[in-house]
Amino acid sequence: MKTLNIGILAHVDAGKTSLTERLLFETGVIQRVGDVDSGTTQTDSMDMERKRGITIRSAVVSFSIEELDVNLIDTPGHADFISEVERALRVLDGVILVVSAVEGVQAQTRVLMRTLQRLGVPTLIFVNKVDRMGASSDVVSAVRQRSTSHAVVMSEVQWIGTASAHVTPRSFSSEDFQAELAETLAETDDAFLAAYLKGPHHFTAERYRAELAAHVCSGRVCPIFFGSAVTGEGVADLIQAIGQLLPANDGCADGQLFGTVFKIERGAVGEKIAYVRLWSGSMGLRDRVTFYRPGPGGQTTEHSGKITAMHVFGRGDQEAETRVSAGGIAKVWGLKDVLIDDHIGASAKGHDRHHFARPSLESEVRAKHRDDQPHLYEALRQLAEQDPFINVRRADGQQAITVSLYGEVQKEVIKATLAEQFGVSVDFGDTQTVYIEKVTGVGASAEVIDKRGRNDFYATVGFQVEPGPPGSGVVYRLGVEPGSLPSAFHTAIRETVHQTLRQGRYGWEVTDCVVTLTQSGFAGPVSTAWDFRALTPLVLMDAVRKAGTQVYEPVHRFEVETPVNTLSAVLMRLAQAGAIPQEPVVGGDVCWVEGTIPASRVHDVERQLPAIMQGEGVFLSQFEEYRPVTGVVPTRARTNANPLDRKEYLAALSIQRATG
Repeated sequence: MKTLNIGILAHVDAGKTSLTERLLFETGVIQRVGDVDSGTTQTDSMDMERKRGITIRSAVVSFSIEELDVNLIDTPGHADFISEVERALRVLDGVILVVSAVEGVQAQTRVLMRTLQRLGVPTLIFVNKVDRMGASSDVVSAVRQRSTSHAVVMSEVQWIGTASAHVTPRSFSSEDFQAELAETLAETDDAFLAAYLKGPHHFTAERYRAELAAHVCSGRVCPIFFGSAVTGEGVADLIQAIGQLLPANDGCADGQLFGTVFKIERGAVGEKIAYVRLWSGSMGLRDRVTFYRPGPGGQTTEHSGKITAMHVFGRGDQEAETRVSAGGIAKVWGLKDVLIDDHIGASAKGHDRHHFARPSLESEVRAKHRDDQPHLYEALRQLAEQDPFINVRRADGQQAITVSLYGEVQKEVIKATLAEQFGVSVDFGDTQTVYIEKVTGVGASAEVIDKRGRNDFYATVGFQVEPGPPGSGVVYRLGVEPGSLPSAFHTAIRETVHQTLRQGRYGWEVTDCVVTLTQSGFAGPVSTAWDFRALTPLVLMDAVRKAGTQVYEPVHRFEVETPVNTLSAVLMRLAQAGAIPQEPVVGGDVCWVEGTIPASRVHDVERQLPAIMQGEGVFLSQFEEYRPVTGVVPTRARTNANPLDRKEYLAALSIQRATG
């Protein structure tokens, strides 16, 4: 049995979840099509999803096309939940990108399309809502101009924009369709062009179909289908294309076990459930499996657990099977320590693909009732299992808790989830920008064991800190012989280096630097790993102080789609926010502007532009890069004692040791 894992991506409200419902109905999985507005869909299971009519957490459902099992992941469309989309993209074989025939190619659609093209993900485009007033086939030219020029229209629609809209598939035997298809394929494939020029009469309808499938599977060509998820018009053609044009897995159980955990949820009694996509091998009920967790600096930690229950997606629903093979997706119970991004069966260097940036905003969360504050931290830790980008932070011995965010809608979702699932009512503080620090020079420091016994720590540690390449993170190197210390002491130093650099001179995470261990020593049998963990922050931060750091701010790339008559006002507001716009592109009565804007100003612009654009425009932004801060340097309060203040740091250590 072959398996295919696909996702549905779209701008919010383009009809993703409605299309999922229609696919399940047309393939016989459900007897009645659910409705997004009434909250009766299969994939929007959270109360917040039903109330707002949007997808927040990725959901997996299954259906069958003849002998092919299709696992479909319905992903969020709102930009605030882009991390969910990222995790879904890691496990997909192909994607259906939904575009509204009414609203056309919107800003988020373009961002998603660029990402899919960059990754070479096989993509089918479904132009939805052809039965809605205002629908237009002009969306095809918009797709070609603003998303991908290598698109082939696979169906024709009559009476578009009316309830009588009718979709007819184009035939591979049609000379006009063959000519259009040949032109598109030739633009992306020199080998096809050469074969076609030698003898176009050798290309049969089946040859054209096979060539199209090959080009779709390689991510070079995107077929476009028209239809309506509400009425089902054109959906049968899309279903046929899913089975014929996207790359399926043969389900072979041979090879080393290797899988990816892309989602975590909690069961009815609080048990942890992991969603796993297998790339090779197989695993089953009662198997003890090893899973690996990528850590900072390329280090990997190893964990294990026994599978106590399993549900395999396929044949239209979750099946209580006892084994899942390569290509399959399963819900797994029993792996208590598992987290999102863990790799099952084998370490996966080179397999991690973070397609979207981490959040550039954060906000303090406070329980409305003081007695709930201790429970709030644990509740947020559980939410962080489902979305690690939340990045929960709490200062030592204090109640203040902060979480990382993509936007304001995410605040509402976290607030509602805490109230509904954990019974904790919360308020959020103002949203703040998350900055970073980068090392500007070279600094070195060391502290050596005093042989006369006057030691705060029985350890010798020396570091050199210097700038690293952009995007390299923190690179830790040994400048001493590995055998100079027991391995446990080396581990303590390495782990503490990464922990310490989460808060630099100004309180922000230090990144893009190289840290070299230049000196090491111990006094056996008195030295312990604690000595190295406690001393490392003092020496490392002294080296960082000598090297110096520069604070960088996140900058977003924005896209604005607005009526021509509002362009001047929009550009003025963008300029006031410190944005740097490019030359506007005008098309009819609509224009598009791209550019960059400081992340700290995005929220204000998002709130103010809709009124300026008379409710008819779209503004979308996405992280682009970090740039040095000019003017007043922003700082963030530390969550623990400052190693740059030795007296304060040693006092805090003393209290920690005394209290255990």
